[in-house]
Amino acid sequence: MQTSSLPEGHGQRLWSPSEAQVRASRLHHFQTWLADRHGVPTGGYDALWRWSISDIDRFWQSIWDYFEVVGEGERTPALASRDMPGARWFPGMRLNYAENLFRNATTQRPAIIARAENAPLREVSWAELERDTAALAATLRGWGIGPGDRVAGYLPNRPETVTAFLACASIGAIWSSCAPDMGPSVVLDRLTQIEPKVLLAADSYSYNGKVHDRAPQVQELLARLPSVRHVIHVPGPASSSSGAVPQWRDGTGWAEAVRVAAPPRYERLPFEHPLWIVYSSGTSGLPKAMVHSHGGIVLTHLKTMTLQHDLREGDRLLFLGSTGWIVWNLQIGALLTGASIVLYDGNPTWPDADALWRFIDEQGVTLFGCGAAYLINCMKDGLRPRAYARLDKLRAINATGSPLPIDAYRWVYDAVKPDLWLASISGGTDIASGFVACAPTLPVHAGEIQCAELGVAAYAFNEAGHAVVDEVGELVITQPMPSMPVCFWNDPEGQRYRESYFDTYPGVWRHGDWIRFSTRGSSVIFGRSDSTINRFGIRMGTAEIYRVVEELPEVRDSLVVDLEYLGRPSFMPLFVVLQPGLVLDEALKERIGAQIRTKASARHVPNVVLQISDVPRTLSGKKMEVPVRKLLLGVPREKVASPDAMQNPASLEFFIDYARELGSA
Repeated sequence: MQTSSLPEGHGQRLWSPSEAQVRASRLHHFQTWLADRHGVPTGGYDALWRWSISDIDRFWQSIWDYFEVVGEGERTPALASRDMPGARWFPGMRLNYAENLFRNATTQRPAIIARAENAPLREVSWAELERDTAALAATLRGWGIGPGDRVAGYLPNRPETVTAFLACASIGAIWSSCAPDMGPSVVLDRLTQIEPKVLLAADSYSYNGKVHDRAPQVQELLARLPSVRHVIHVPGPASSSSGAVPQWRDGTGWAEAVRVAAPPRYERLPFEHPLWIVYSSGTSGLPKAMVHSHGGIVLTHLKTMTLQHDLREGDRLLFLGSTGWIVWNLQIGALLTGASIVLYDGNPTWPDADALWRFIDEQGVTLFGCGAAYLINCMKDGLRPRAYARLDKLRAINATGSPLPIDAYRWVYDAVKPDLWLASISGGTDIASGFVACAPTLPVHAGEIQCAELGVAAYAFNEAGHAVVDEVGELVITQPMPSMPVCFWNDPEGQRYRESYFDTYPGVWRHGDWIRFSTRGSSVIFGRSDSTINRFGIRMGTAEIYRVVEELPEVRDSLVVDLEYLGRPSFMPLFVVLQPGLVLDEALKERIGAQIRTKASARHVPNVVLQISDVPRTLSGKKMEVPVRKLLLGVPREKVASPDAMQNPASLEFFIDYARELGSA
């Protein structure tokens, strides 16, 4: 893939950890422990990473030993089969996710701090969390729910959701979660695949200061999910204020479900036993139902949250996201480290744009995670959190979901905090963690992701299947990882799994991102390879175009597609969202074209620039480039994207009208 040169200022060092910060990190402690206990030579991060992917068995056994994972059985071999797909990890071991989490129970700090709109702040102690988890687990057992049974949640980001997941994990039931802002059709696309026996549902949720009634939606779900035998009603803001309880079939109130205390019991399960089922976006077609294992997630989240993100006992992590986004699962993994988690349920800009930053300061959050779009919007809105918040506890910010542009890096260091570890990270629902992410011992360079994660053999492959450096290629993983899905649900022969990752390079995981690795191991993501713009024979990732267009202060957001298809000549429209009150005129169109021509590629200047009110996005915030392209090529709307799988389904109306214009042209 050929690309433009990297932007001005790319690679500039913006922050470096002090010697004291390096020595205080868990990663430094782990490296020292490795040298003392396993004779692994000390050195920089790159040397450690190379060891972790070349001696896979010893690396993952060292993770087990270092974190003193609780389990039983024979720990060798760590990897019985290296085939991808089909790798088998720790076949002789049994363990339980919840048991490993609750060994951190303490009276010294809360497990959960929860904020919801129009509700008082709530703290949940470790004792309360374990007590309610055990009580709910006993209720589920009493209903005949056991290992392998599916339990689903239609719940907001609140402590009851965490409790429900942990209760399922403790008995070996398989958890699956959908956010209540998802409509019934998209929820049914997911849950009908897995046939849950129990559904936990909230009757309402609050967003942007408004209460949204979901009782009718739950009724629809129950009418079309005959597998559900029991429903647990979790009171939302509507019923909490009115006292009304929905009359759902086979219903039990939350208070009743956790009323009777029971001693904690943890079912030790095979390493590969399913922990949860998570899903691809499902904007078009049936979502992929990905199954992750108890063992794979325990080891990976301990490694990722502790060594890559430097979470320590007593830290507080807030990762902004709903229960339908994989960052929710990752945030729960922080409890494995002994940190507290801060749940933020609602609009981060309600009741005003500074609300979240004030909350981060008040609650002493040490690590804040969010979608890159949130930081970009804060920058575009001219926010300066350091003007009204000390943020003295905040050590790190993680940004994910899309590439973080250079001007957003600079905004963070100027407007938020100069001594801060800002980490752009990229992973996926597929592995419930990161491929390329961060390390507390490395500096931050503008526009770059710091490193590949330990144990992740990430490379850029060219079209010949060879690893390249300082060139853009397909992001691939050449060695197995414990958090790769053990399977897709209802994919008994594994065909859909193989087609999703292993068709292009047999035996090698192809993730579908364009990436460029530098000689120092840092990387840049250039967008999805399936939405690449192949313009006059020159291919470019869409992220490169967004980067230069969104540098313009007038532009808040953008979307670009190329409508070349089966011999059809290239036609590339660019759609822009402008700052409030601005109207796209010829002068601004010319500036946008010049920006792309001079900073990206003269061959990728759009044929037309059009103003839109909103960029279509999935529920997890990703730009819907491929669905929009299909729509503009004449694919019917109903086959392009389910409205319930979108943040903003009304945004498609513009593109439907524009498709008609293109069709009649």
